[in-house]
Amino acid sequence: MNLFITSSLTIMLSAFLILPSQALAQNVPPVSKQKVEVAQKQVKTIGMEEYRKLVENPGAALIVDVREPHEYAAGHVPGSINIPRGLIESKIWSHVGDPADTDMDRPIILQCQSGRRASLAAQSLENLGFTQTTAVIMNLDDWQKAGNPFTK
Repeated sequence: MNLFITSSLTIMLSAFLILPSQALAQNVPPVSKQKVEVAQKQVKTIGMEEYRKLVENPGAALIVDVREPHEYAAGHVPGSINIPRGLIESKIWSHVGDPADTDMDRPIILQCQSGRRASLAAQSLENLGFTQTTAVIMNLDDWQKAGNPFTK
C-alpha cells in the first residue's frame, strides 16, 4: 500500500473509534431508519419509567443489553447481560437454555443506547418464537442523568 492509502485508512479508522455512536447513527440511510420504525411498531416497547421498575425488581425479566461489548464495558444497567444485537439469535440460548426446553414466554427486555438496536433485537427474538420480548425506547445518557442505576 502506498503512504496515502495507509494514512487515509488510519484516519478513517481513528474517526470511527473516536466518534460517539450517536454521531455515526445520524448518517443512517433512510431504509435503515424505516426498518427500525417498522420494528418499533411490531414489538412491545416501554420507556424509562417502566424500565426502571423492572430493573428494581431483579428476576422479573431477563434484561439484555444489545450494545457492543466495549459499550457495555464502559457502563451498563446492573443486572443486565450483554449480547450484541448481531449475535442475539445464536447467543440467547446460553442464557435461556436449550431451545427444546426453553420457556418461550419468559419476559426478555432488550436495551441499547437509544432503542433502535433493542427494537431490531426484539423483532429477531420474536421471529425465533419468543413471545414476551420488549424493547426499551430511551436514551441511556438520560437514564444516567436521571440518577437511575448504572454500573461502570
